[in-house]
Amino acid sequence: MNLSGKKIVLGISGGIAAYKCAELVRRLKERQCEVKVVMTDSAKHFITPLTMQAVSGEPVSDSLLDPNAEAAMGHIEFAKWADLILVAPATSNMIAKMASGIADDLLTTLLLATPAKVAVAPAMNQQMYAHPATQRNLATLANDGIEIWGPGQGEQACGDIGKGRMLEPNELVELCTSTLLPAAQPLLGKVVTITAGPTREALDPVRYISNHSSGKMGYGLAQAAQKMGATVNLISGPVKLNAPSNVQVSYVNSAIEMRDEAIRLAIESDIFIGCAAVADYRAADIAEQKIKKQGDEMTLTLVKNPDIIAEVAALTKDRPYTVGFAAETQDVEQYARGKLKNKKLDMICANDVSQAGLGFNSDNNALTLFWQDDQVSLPTSNKNELALTVVKAIASKLD
Repeated sequence: MNLSGKKIVLGISGGIAAYKCAELVRRLKERQCEVKVVMTDSAKHFITPLTMQAVSGEPVSDSLLDPNAEAAMGHIEFAKWADLILVAPATSNMIAKMASGIADDLLTTLLLATPAKVAVAPAMNQQMYAHPATQRNLATLANDGIEIWGPGQGEQACGDIGKGRMLEPNELVELCTSTLLPAAQPLLGKVVTITAGPTREALDPVRYISNHSSGKMGYGLAQAAQKMGATVNLISGPVKLNAPSNVQVSYVNSAIEMRDEAIRLAIESDIFIGCAAVADYRAADIAEQKIKKQGDEMTLTLVKNPDIIAEVAALTKDRPYTVGFAAETQDVEQYARGKLKNKKLDMICANDVSQAGLGFNSDNNALTLFWQDDQVSLPTSNKNELALTVVKAIASKLD
């Protein structure tokens, strides 16, 4: 696809994968894209500015304090010029600086100054990628609306094998193309309501019953549906996430509060996705004062909470296309298909939360989508990427 008139700033940080950037720029130029290159000092140890100037046909910028560039506020010029800024390779250090809002060189400064879309292509040792600090930083970037492209998996320059390779130039070119030339919006004109996160069921003024849901999957679904043209209502339990852009968010605590808001919005919606981890039970009576310790055991009387997704699916008037989630620890397909049938859902997304690093409180997930007469398995990926795939699957069933 032709990218004539589109402008990309390629930010190269100091990783061995920088050698791929010459090929990346060449492929982008083949699609008639304008490319300007910004390099960090570390990047110049892996590939020379002269090489990047030769393939891009543009002078390479590498200094925030270049007198000639700053005479015209060079970093602001770059920031305004670009339609997309791609940081590739994005090292763990660069990702950490971006997540913290550090602006100590030309590349990090223009990343704060730009209104353009920003994407990063992580590239690092597999252990560095898996480190909790790196995963936290990537989650911060994703919550800030920055696209995370990759990384790939395989043999690395250090000899390790695992996840951390920068995506290949042709893969990055396709991602740039789909970002700059977005596909038709199949949900344009549709209203989508999504529940996300946990609920909290009070026991007394201090304690409550809840679960480990982070809300990341539901928030990713909301952002994906919005990108695909839908008007999105997000009903959120208590989470530590920033609200997705251009999405109407209703914050609730208990299952009863979520149920009331869900029914109110469901009858106005074309699609309803129940992604929240709703507590199955709540206290029969909430103590007015903090419950004191009395002996070695305590008995609580719990009553069943409403089944929100089943109530939505049972609507006889203005019923939306209804999608549920099943988080299981065993016999995933059996339980998911049972819920699909018994609750009269149109579709259910099932995952095994017993697998380490997936599901609750994780940035990654793997799902199997079930319909009455079909199923599709989605491999492990970032929840935002997975959410986009799920929403596309839903949209395809509305045709």
